[in-house]
Amino acid sequence: METNNTNTKGSMVAIVVAVFTAALAGLLFGYDTGVASGIQKYLQTYFHLSAFGIGFVIACLDLGAIVGALLAGTLADRFGRKSVLLVCAVLFAISGLLSAIPQQVWELVVARILGGFAIGASSMVAPVYIAEISPEKHRGRLGSLFQLGIVVGIALVYWVNYGIVVHGNAQHAHDLATMTHAGAAAAIHQSSNWNLRIGWRLMLGSEVLPALLFLILLIGIKESPRWLIINNHEDQARTILQRLFGSQQAEKEIQAVKAVASEEEGQISELFKPQYRLPLIIALFLAVFSQFSGINSIIYYAPRVFAAAGMHTSNAFGATALVGMVNLLFTFIAVGFVDKAGRKLLLAIGTAIQVVSLGSVALVFKLAPRVAQFTVHNHITVQGSMSAKAFHQLALNLHAHVVIAPYFGHTQVVILLLSVLVFIAAFAMAMGPMPWIIISEIFPARIRGRAASVGVLTLWAAIFVVAQTFPILKKDAGLTTTYMLYAVCSLISFLFVVFVLPETKGRTLEEIETSWRHRVS
Repeated sequence: METNNTNTKGSMVAIVVAVFTAALAGLLFGYDTGVASGIQKYLQTYFHLSAFGIGFVIACLDLGAIVGALLAGTLADRFGRKSVLLVCAVLFAISGLLSAIPQQVWELVVARILGGFAIGASSMVAPVYIAEISPEKHRGRLGSLFQLGIVVGIALVYWVNYGIVVHGNAQHAHDLATMTHAGAAAAIHQSSNWNLRIGWRLMLGSEVLPALLFLILLIGIKESPRWLIINNHEDQARTILQRLFGSQQAEKEIQAVKAVASEEEGQISELFKPQYRLPLIIALFLAVFSQFSGINSIIYYAPRVFAAAGMHTSNAFGATALVGMVNLLFTFIAVGFVDKAGRKLLLAIGTAIQVVSLGSVALVFKLAPRVAQFTVHNHITVQGSMSAKAFHQLALNLHAHVVIAPYFGHTQVVILLLSVLVFIAAFAMAMGPMPWIIISEIFPARIRGRAASVGVLTLWAAIFVVAQTFPILKKDAGLTTTYMLYAVCSLISFLFVVFVLPETKGRTLEEIETSWRHRVS
């Protein structure tokens, strides 16, 4: 144990290392969700899936996350934050391996649900762990590192997806250029299906590497000192706190935690007391409406959105990789300003921009001229400059199957891409990181794990709804209606932030907890 004489200032380096390690759970979260943008086209063809089927295969990850978030709070309060994160690291690695080798769609579903459990559990535990080891003046910035981990994971896997797709296309071109006449049929079959047979497996299996890194680094970090104090391991907590904060601040932290913990019942029913009604409402609202902004219609389905604007497959994947880079850049902005500008101001600005950018996406699809693709006796023709009704009547007369889609010129494509990038930027600096930070800091100490799991569980339920419904909405309602619906949800979020959400920057966890009681009294 360190003495007061040997460590009076603490070690910010030790805090950052522990936070960085926990934030790798966010990277794996982002990696596992972002990979969906690359695999879905190939999965739908490989397993012969309908719109509902591909939606379920993508969204089943979120079903596992719901279960993980539901159980993780109780497990983290009982066994500790670090222990749960270690289990999650192992599950991430197993899920990545199993996702790369399925022969039947149910095998892939099982593997993704397993990975989803790890995501749901770690997305609850990691932000709580970060909040509990961070000094209050840096807690917002350090808490943002979890969201930064998510967007790093998304950006990373977008480039992995892009590289694999480009390699598959290059392999196809090479085989076409070198094949002999005798082997033409076999070569075309093999080369044109490289991504279909192998590419998507590499996209999913590549997760094993960051999962192993997460596991190795976790072994070297310490348990949450707040959890140790609450569970009667004060000496061990003191040693950790002295190393992190210095001896004087360590004693203050211990006394503050003990004072608050002594008043807690430690039951989830505590959440429904009058003083905690507002934090519960805040957690549930932020969880739901952060996702009802439609963010995962971009994260999961960006290549399909861009393909709907007429982009070639490689260009659509390239544009998706650009989305990941913008997401990453503006998350850095959130990290830099969250403890200066505060949670409330960033959320107000971000949600306001979301309304405008999502409305722009909807308007671009609304104003785009329509073209029809006819299939007549197995021949394809294209006819433009007609109303939808006229297209269908012509198809009926020709006994043809018709598909009507918007046609985008260069200007419309640029406007669409810019609108999507502005939305991603707004989300990344506000609605992306803030719910994780706020949910992890507004609940009572003794039940923080279980209480945070309620918010994170709700968040994952909302993610599942968006992931499952977007392919169906895209097909049946159209992208104009879909993105206008997301814009309305962002408007509701803006009003909630302005009129309901309190500011929590610069306050200790114990001060925040006490403020709820004062509000009621």
